[in-house]
Amino acid sequence: MSESVVTPNTEPLQFAYWVPNVSGGLVVSKIEQRTDWGYEYNKTLAQLAERNGFDYALSQVRYMASYGAAYQHESTSISLAIALATERLKVIAAVHPGLWQPGVLAKLVASADVMTGGRMAVNVVSGWFKDEFTKLGEPWLEHGERYRRAEEFISYLREIWTSEHAELAGDFYRLHDFDLKPKPVAVPGRRHPEIFMGGNSTAARGMGGRVADWYFMNGNTPEGIAEQVRDVSDVAQVHGRGVRFGVNGFMVARDSEAEARDVLREIIDKADREAVEGFGSAVKEAGQSTGDGKGMWQDSQFEDLVQYNDGFRTGLVGTPEQIAHRMLEYKKLGVHLFLLGFLHYHEDVEYFGREVLPIVRELEAAELARVGG
Repeated sequence: MSESVVTPNTEPLQFAYWVPNVSGGLVVSKIEQRTDWGYEYNKTLAQLAERNGFDYALSQVRYMASYGAAYQHESTSISLAIALATERLKVIAAVHPGLWQPGVLAKLVASADVMTGGRMAVNVVSGWFKDEFTKLGEPWLEHGERYRRAEEFISYLREIWTSEHAELAGDFYRLHDFDLKPKPVAVPGRRHPEIFMGGNSTAARGMGGRVADWYFMNGNTPEGIAEQVRDVSDVAQVHGRGVRFGVNGFMVARDSEAEARDVLREIIDKADREAVEGFGSAVKEAGQSTGDGKGMWQDSQFEDLVQYNDGFRTGLVGTPEQIAHRMLEYKKLGVHLFLLGFLHYHEDVEYFGREVLPIVRELEAAELARVGG
């Protein structure tokens, strides 16, 4: 079944936040971060986020201490816990092919989807942290093979969630007349739990166009985002399907631009240099294994890597008005969702809902009236 192409500028922007289920916050810096990785903090945060206009919460996947992240809660379990503590918030659990058998994950997500009334999703990440595989005794594949495996993994999930006699014959995974019950909840406009994925390489862009429901992009300039949207959309069009796009951004919204810029400067000035450089070395090594050098983080500078998904590059630093206008600029390029990180989560999420989001909605309404009129 082909999927309808999304018209970007007629839909309200959606918002997700990075769940801080990993210690150390969302910046690799020694600046004070009034953010905690524990469950009680995250339960309160999820409820705050739901009240302040967020649609999704993305739980990070990290299996071992590294680069300033000493402690971690596993992504699928904390995602389910967050969903059960809220009423409308959709949760996205990041998962690694190679560390999950896809049928087991499909069963877990289907059960969780039933428990939450259809609010589960997954973010399939191909992996950049070699040690997480090798120290668990699992093979570390080269870049192209990791993406081939991830594509089969997504095809497996979709098949087992939608077919009563699931069949798949791939190079990595197989299904033989398998019927998963219970199936995920039937939600209008959703064939199965949404499947997110991300990347920057040519392999990632092709995979996104062929099999993803959502394509996540690291923080980037409008020009860089436009290129990725175009490339993935071209592949999707060939396959008669549509893909939605999300972009990462670290938001520093303050009453004045000077105050926001000062906060950003302090974050970078107090960066944990050893941790940032270690992270940069690991991700660049992973990205350099691409055939065309377009891997993630390949053009990231030290300052970019202080927020480990290039969140500063999106430019969401300034007053609420400046940030809202910046978001609309990206929306016009085809972005449907912003994945946001913050310094002080509870306070910053409330500030977003009170000060930033109303301006975004006003600008959207004005743009819709202009186009429609």
